[in-house]
Amino acid sequence: MDLLRILLSRCAALFRRKELDAELDEELQSHIDFAFEENVARGLSEEEARRAALVRFGGVTQTREAYRVRRGMPFLEQMVRDVRFGLRQLRRSSGFAVTAILTLALGLGANTAVFSLINALMLRPLPVPHAEELAVLRIDRSDQKAPSYFFCGPVFRALEKRHEAFQDSAAFADFTLQVRSGSGIAVIPGALVSGEFFHALQTQPLLGRVLTPMDDQPGGGGTGFGVVISEGFWRSWFNSAPDVVGRKLTIANSPFTVVGVMPKRFIGADATERPEIYAPLWAEPVIHAPFNMTAAGYRISWLRVVARRAPGVSLEQANAALRAASNPILDESVPDATWVKAQRSRHFQFAAEPGTEGYSDLRSAFKKPLIAVFSMCGAMLLLACLNLASLLMARAAARERELATRLAMGATRGRLIRQLMMESLLIAVLGTAAGLAVAPLVSRSLAALLVGRSRFTTLDTSLDLRVYLFAVLIAALATVLVGLIPALRATSGNLNEQIKNGSHAASAQERKRWLPRVLLGLEVALALMLVVGAGLLGTSLSRLYHTGLGFEPKGVINLDLDMKHQPLDGEALVRWYQAFGDALGHQPRVKSVSFASVIPLSGGWWDGDFHTPLSHGDREIYMNAVAPAYFQTMRIPIAGGRDFQWSDTRTSSPKIILSRSAAKTLFSGQNAIGQQVMGEEKKIYEVIGVVGDTQYASIKEAAPAEAYLPITQDDSKKPSYAAVVRMEGSAVPLAAAARALAARMAPEIQPPVMTTISDNLDASIKSERMMALLAAFFAGCALLVTAIGLYGTLAYATARRTSEIGIRMALGARRAQVVGMVFRENAWIAVVGSLAGLGAALLASRMLASFLYGTSARDPWVMAASVGALAVIASAASLVPAVRAARVEPMTALRTE
Repeated sequence: MDLLRILLSRCAALFRRKELDAELDEELQSHIDFAFEENVARGLSEEEARRAALVRFGGVTQTREAYRVRRGMPFLEQMVRDVRFGLRQLRRSSGFAVTAILTLALGLGANTAVFSLINALMLRPLPVPHAEELAVLRIDRSDQKAPSYFFCGPVFRALEKRHEAFQDSAAFADFTLQVRSGSGIAVIPGALVSGEFFHALQTQPLLGRVLTPMDDQPGGGGTGFGVVISEGFWRSWFNSAPDVVGRKLTIANSPFTVVGVMPKRFIGADATERPEIYAPLWAEPVIHAPFNMTAAGYRISWLRVVARRAPGVSLEQANAALRAASNPILDESVPDATWVKAQRSRHFQFAAEPGTEGYSDLRSAFKKPLIAVFSMCGAMLLLACLNLASLLMARAAARERELATRLAMGATRGRLIRQLMMESLLIAVLGTAAGLAVAPLVSRSLAALLVGRSRFTTLDTSLDLRVYLFAVLIAALATVLVGLIPALRATSGNLNEQIKNGSHAASAQERKRWLPRVLLGLEVALALMLVVGAGLLGTSLSRLYHTGLGFEPKGVINLDLDMKHQPLDGEALVRWYQAFGDALGHQPRVKSVSFASVIPLSGGWWDGDFHTPLSHGDREIYMNAVAPAYFQTMRIPIAGGRDFQWSDTRTSSPKIILSRSAAKTLFSGQNAIGQQVMGEEKKIYEVIGVVGDTQYASIKEAAPAEAYLPITQDDSKKPSYAAVVRMEGSAVPLAAAARALAARMAPEIQPPVMTTISDNLDASIKSERMMALLAAFFAGCALLVTAIGLYGTLAYATARRTSEIGIRMALGARRAQVVGMVFRENAWIAVVGSLAGLGAALLASRMLASFLYGTSARDPWVMAASVGALAVIASAASLVPAVRAARVEPMTALRTE
């Protein structure tokens, strides 16, 4: 209790200093006055009496300071004084302060921005109770390099019934839902979920109830299918109506009943998606009509699965239980014995991994690139710290007389180190504040680059406690890296000798010290590593963009059409496509129009097995359904035969066009035109043409074997194709015209979504683009920071050698000799640092090998160009102080001491 009272009293004294000082002065004066009166009463004169009173009392100043120490918090007060002194020092050197703060802001801001992205994708837990109990389930197979996170319906239903390791297993699939409103059809992000989904995530509804296993059954509950909506959808769609439970929603032309509203904090099991409507899995045939993935059974995997571990079950125990259940579940859920045997031969088994953060496609796609970028950020921050440490050492050398004088007056070395560290802390704090100010903007830009064209994918990169703690940690680390070595070096040695010897001895001593040169050499080496990394990634990206696509993407516009919920089918729908294409073809600047089921590089894919007498069994071929003039529109060369025609209908014999690779695969190099190909279900196709190879799903892989089928012979129900339009000039007028045409010709469908092939190309290599852009930015910053460090350090050192340079010139040294002498000091540092950096870059570039396309990790041209760029920057930074030194007038220089 006494300790707490003392502590509170000392804290209160910090805010009453003037009042307490006045009381202390009054009390001290009363003691002195009382002694003075006693001395006068004893017969001393007033002067002698006052002197005797002061001698008897002792040192007034010492007493005052001792009292202040006892009443207050001296460490905190010293810190406040150090802060004020540090601010004055920075204000006196405003140019240095601004440079130091911006340099650190660059490094700290970049690290914080990238960490906030990593935090959003890989660290932030789902906002559900006990998220650490969740697990994400996957399927491992020996023939796959990466695990699969998608399950087919029957396998999940069998897994759902087992509770040895999990108390709840939940499946979900993200869908866009067509919801009818008074003004037309709106496209809403949604999710299909199993009956235990909400129970597994343990989040209570805001209104009504959640979906249960009773809702997740064929036909739904007693009143049909129910849906749960988000709080945001409730407020915007139903105007926050309290009686929303029981109301109807028309989704895909079918009625659904709202049974509950989830609170705003609930985002589902995927942190990058924001479903606004949750419907039962068994509603998929209704929502996805005319398609039916539920009926496809084990033939299609479309569900992702999360599960909550049973009490007391560890992740290792859960994995053991999943491995043991893998074969029984296959036997129970799949009736095709051949398929099951094939899966067992591939060592099919279930596995679980931590699901605290839920599941995200973005996480699996960008985990490695983000870690690589974060490593570059760390190198950038280390470079900035080395740069500032070098500048602070050069700056502290100019203050050696000041520090020596303060030591001579009684200051301890620890006290001076603490004060110098406070200056570094101020720079770090201001740099961190500036970095945090720009970090949200940078992280949002990076998130937009990662998300790409997806309309409903979001990435929350807002700064939370984890990000702030990271910023504090790296700010503290930067303070130590920036300030400790300069502070120790500035207060070491015999500084009393420095007072006597002056700047001549100091300059000679500085030139013999190796630490500044080592730091600058490390700085050059780090900069070269970043420049080499940027060069390799930039070269790889350039080669990706210039790789042969097999078609001409410039000027091609895609219009995605969703025809599932309109009345036309069969040949009537084909005639609609033909009429819609003709109408588009009459729009201004449109050169040609066609349709395709799979747009190249869009992320979609479709494959099938084909064989011929020459193929030696089934061959897996990528497929596409296209309309006449597709090859003309995409500018894919026809090597032989003919294109499809609108007269190739279902009543005529099935036609197929092969790519060169497919023709070579199926016919062993023989002429394929006119021959027959057998596809799945023993369907026979006549080859009517051979076209050039094109990139299908990825430009990082060789063009695959492709087969093209005519949309006029497509027997699927209500197929949706994308219009492929080649045009000149701006596509903005076409977008408005296409929406108007679609609304007039098919009012039941949603407006077509317009993209470009160039957008697809960018999206297919967005991780490579992000890494190359950031690496180029870091390399540019590294060169700038290195130039500042070399220039600043040499400028400080040259300024302290003014007298020496003056003497040399007075003794006959020419200006060119002075320039060469000063220039050589940085030249050697740059040469040695470049050699060390080149060796380190050769080792570090192996980490980038998996991200490179058509580029060696040891590309000699990239290495040579990087060294050349750094040499130019180092020469420019070194030449300016050297030329300035050569302009010194000898007489002026001799008077500087």
